[in-house]
Amino acid sequence: MASNVAPEPDKPSVSNVERSRRRLCDEFAALTGSDSAVAQCYLADHEWEMQRALNSFFDADLEKVFEEDFADCGTSPPKKRQKVEEKPPADCVDLTADSPASTRKPSDEDDSKLSVISWNVDGLDTDNLGERARGLCSFLVLYTPDVVLLQELIPPYVQYLKKRAVSYLIIEGGEDGYFTGIMLKKTRVRFLESEIVSYPTTQMMRNLLVAQVTFKGQKLCLMTSHLESCKGQAEERMKQLRVVIQRMREAPDDVTVLFGGDTNLRDTEVAKVGLPPSVCDVWERLGKQEHCRYTWDTKANSNKKVPYISRCRFDRVYLRPAAKDGVPRLAPDHMALVGLDKLDCGRFTSDHWGIYCSFSSA
Repeated sequence: MASNVAPEPDKPSVSNVERSRRRLCDEFAALTGSDSAVAQCYLADHEWEMQRALNSFFDADLEKVFEEDFADCGTSPPKKRQKVEEKPPADCVDLTADSPASTRKPSDEDDSKLSVISWNVDGLDTDNLGERARGLCSFLVLYTPDVVLLQELIPPYVQYLKKRAVSYLIIEGGEDGYFTGIMLKKTRVRFLESEIVSYPTTQMMRNLLVAQVTFKGQKLCLMTSHLESCKGQAEERMKQLRVVIQRMREAPDDVTVLFGGDTNLRDTEVAKVGLPPSVCDVWERLGKQEHCRYTWDTKANSNKKVPYISRCRFDRVYLRPAAKDGVPRLAPDHMALVGLDKLDCGRFTSDHWGIYCSFSSA
């Protein structure tokens, strides 16, 4: 005789548990570049808690990174690190110092422009990480950006930048695992304060890093974030985008707000959320130039060995100009992708292209 006893309401079915754990394994593998077997081991060892498993994975990997790729740094990451480092560590060699070719005095027009690079540097991929970090520094020399918005930093990458890019102040969006960062050219941008805005329901340690600065007497609010990854995380990603937009809208009208980051957004998701009239997508504002469209392009970028071609505009820059009368209104005037050439190691600086933008007063 069949039983009519209903399952306990608070106890998930075996199939639901299996489905949930399979999803966690897929997300862990996607974030770490590992496979499902590695993901299952780490997650099972940490009671299927994603953040604990990720921290354990990255902590184990950091030793390997320092021993192999960052041996030339001659240092290990301290157990506790400040989010903003005012003084460079000792024995630094500044790879971002002006070269003889770049010491020419810029024109008044160039000097007044704000230049920005936004880049997911893929610190989670530890292969050739030292050379790829040096590659980033070479772009800092080439473009001398005032602001650099970075995603997927890991502690050894930050320690390297602190020793090799001492002309920049580095603001960190976290301490453990992987996180975002903002670099400010010390001679051009004055740092005031920063904060980290949490995303309450993130499953991937994501947040919004915000810095208040001044540039040429103008108040700027700089933001960067790495929104939730993977196609199946669209709802969480859109929730995070709403947080970003709300913060941009709430900024005082005498402040220019600039956001840049790896959004993982699809156009349909942006359309569902909707950008307010005061906020523009810089790529769209500059005419949707085709050569700047795809920032994650497995057809052109071979860093990720994947059996498919994917071309996406994951990395985006949003601008909300100041609206108060008498305050200069910044407008975008140029955009280009950077990191398109392979390094001597045969790999690119990142699996993402970087975005370079410049802004001038309208």
